Amino acid sequence: MKTATIPSVRVEPELRAEIEALLDEGETLSEFVEASVRASVERRRVQTEFVARGLCSRDEARRTGNYVDADLVVDALQRKLDAARARVAKTRG
Repeated sequence: MKTATIPSVRVEPELRAEIEALLDEGETLSEFVEASVRASVERRRVQTEFVARGLCSRDEARRTGNYVDADLVVDALQRKLDAARARVAKTRG
């Protein structure tokens, strides 16, 4: 497969210097830009899929009238968070 280029991006010299100061050993600016673009593409893809699932769930709840109380969801998430924090604290201590 043939490769393509991404258009050049003009940035302030300070930003370029900050990026270059953060590069890993042996990493090029081009590699950093490519990795950043790939991460942004993935983040947007995941976000788009998340929103689509949410809208689908909303439509299904409206159709069936089957809703879950928000307090129950928040309580369940809080228990998961508390358990995860306890696991992390246990591994550190």
